[in-house]
Amino acid sequence: MKALPVKYLKGVGPQREEILQKELGIFYFHELLFHFPFRYINRSKIFTLEELYRMPEDEIGSEVQVMLWVKGMELKGEKRSKRLVAECVEGNRKALMVWFQGHQWVSKRLQAGKRYLIFGKPGRYQNLIQFAHPEFLEEEKLTAQNLPRFMPVYNPTETMKRAGLDSDGLFGVISNGIRMHLHQTVDENLPESIRKKYFLMNRLLAFEKIHLPDSEKDIHHATRRLKWEELFFIQLQLGKILKNRKKYSVGIPFTTSGDLLKEFYEKHLPFPLTDDQKAVIREMYEDMRSGRQMNRLLQGDVGSGKTIVALILMLIAIGNDCQACLMVPTEILAQQHYHNIRDILKGLPVRVALLTGSTKKQPKQKIYEELQSGQIQLLIGTHALIEEQVKFKKLGLAVIDEQHRFGVAQRAKLSTGYNPPPHVLIMSATPIPRTLALTLYGDLDVSVIRQLPAGRKPVKTFHVYENARLRVIGMMREQIAKGRQVYVVFPLIQESEKLDYHNLEKGFEGIVADFPEPQYHVGMVHGRMSEEDREHEMRMFAEGKTNILVATTVIEVGVNVPNATMMVIESAERFGLSQLHQLRGRVGRGSEESYCILMTGHKLSREARRRMEAMVQTTDGFKISEMDLELRGPGEMSGTRQSGTEKLKIANLITDGPLLKEAREAALELLDDDPSLEKPEHACIREFLSQKQEVNDWTKVG
Repeated sequence: MKALPVKYLKGVGPQREEILQKELGIFYFHELLFHFPFRYINRSKIFTLEELYRMPEDEIGSEVQVMLWVKGMELKGEKRSKRLVAECVEGNRKALMVWFQGHQWVSKRLQAGKRYLIFGKPGRYQNLIQFAHPEFLEEEKLTAQNLPRFMPVYNPTETMKRAGLDSDGLFGVISNGIRMHLHQTVDENLPESIRKKYFLMNRLLAFEKIHLPDSEKDIHHATRRLKWEELFFIQLQLGKILKNRKKYSVGIPFTTSGDLLKEFYEKHLPFPLTDDQKAVIREMYEDMRSGRQMNRLLQGDVGSGKTIVALILMLIAIGNDCQACLMVPTEILAQQHYHNIRDILKGLPVRVALLTGSTKKQPKQKIYEELQSGQIQLLIGTHALIEEQVKFKKLGLAVIDEQHRFGVAQRAKLSTGYNPPPHVLIMSATPIPRTLALTLYGDLDVSVIRQLPAGRKPVKTFHVYENARLRVIGMMREQIAKGRQVYVVFPLIQESEKLDYHNLEKGFEGIVADFPEPQYHVGMVHGRMSEEDREHEMRMFAEGKTNILVATTVIEVGVNVPNATMMVIESAERFGLSQLHQLRGRVGRGSEESYCILMTGHKLSREARRRMEAMVQTTDGFKISEMDLELRGPGEMSGTRQSGTEKLKIANLITDGPLLKEAREAALELLDDDPSLEKPEHACIREFLSQKQEVNDWTKVG
């Protein structure tokens, strides 16, 4: 494949080359080919004026084409209102074309008495069809070359537009490049056998037809081929990692479930396990006893009982004379896990320790020593667990909770230097759709808990406006009168934002005024407080001494107060859908009916309104994640993985599930047949992969 710098393309040159590099990161022609159209304008249909006048305005759609005679032109108005108006006719009907800019350019190219093909978006003005700044082409100059049937529309930046690289400008550059250089710059990367089996267009034709289509059929087949290819190569790389890990990755064999687990199960298990919990425990135990390293993602909704599953697996590790650790993203969550697990294990011969950034120097040193000697069997903590001084005698299982809050390098560092490496369990309370999981976590084994423990009731969610505040306050009083507790959450996008902090304090003062001492006690937590003060307020709420906790999103994870039955989220439109769901998960953790109130202003964007509707409709985290993916798009969500998997250029994980399934099937079948891709017919795949940066195997954290 020849890498052709964009400056050598017709219509580019050094100045536009610099703009393409800065604005789009495009240096070569083959990169420009991946700047795909985001829609197409069907120019195969030429309307008559009569058809446009009969059509309701809201049914005309966007741009249309019509063939008109130019009767005359006139410059009207003065200064800012100056405009060039061309009167056009077709049969007995009349229309206007108007230009507010570029009068001289238009007047030189448009002549009265000639017939033109007009292309633009029609509007109505004083009962006349009017086109503002339309394109026009003299009838005598119409040819197949200058009249594409389906016109691609590209998405340029403002800087590009100023340099003449608007959608039409980009089309000119790309179409010229395709005609002159496509065969020298694009190679086929799929063998004929795969193309035939999955009915895929060849690669050169796909690039040509996605930019220069002659029909909707061209667009469909070209798009399908390029999407399929993109998904296939991601799955091929992830599949290689998965197969290599399963083949070569040695793990500590856990040969027994152990007496420790038996005693815990019989005497200390706080509640019966659900069928889903039992199933994922069996899956993971099979992994850990196989002699290969386990690398598994455990997905489960808020409150589905992932922590008890992790604890059982850690007890299996300890029962096999190994140590275990649990790493979580916040100090509050680490402390809560530590206290809960220590209480559950009370009476069992398990030494549990807590290590966070605020652990004092002397206790910290003691923890280091007792880890190396094996006296500490279970360590719970934050990113402090990946400090260099932390060395286990024999780490058998590393559990990482709320995995999306850690970078991949941090996760990998947790078990670096151990031979054999520990088994790894990654947990996520932010469920993601299967299509996204297959793309972002295709190199991990995935377990899912969908059932909630018995006795849990779905949280009733309501969306209300500011004028319902008195009703909400009345509802809060009712819950407190029943002995329940309430969260009130304010958005705080950055802890340093003074305006947000001011709003939080103002909101706190308003709630104190509505719920005065000594009848009520209102607490407040936020990220600018000292750790000690924040812990004090959290503890007061957890112990039931505080009726209302006013908070920022520091409570999104790490607070478990079963007596809290109501959450009011102020300015809910400022939160993302996933974050709203996570916050709602702080209530409904007991057996009592619980409520989540989403308060917003009346002026909501379409997306914000859809988020509120989604929250009211369902409490299912997996459905919420589907809606979140639909609203935000896969590009924004791919950060949950933070791996080497690049952002998708054309495939859409919302709509392309069937293609992804096909591509994954083809990739795994190919690797079964030819793991090293040595066969001659796979040379095109080898060549293509050698040009791509390999996906880092961050999941194999050993």
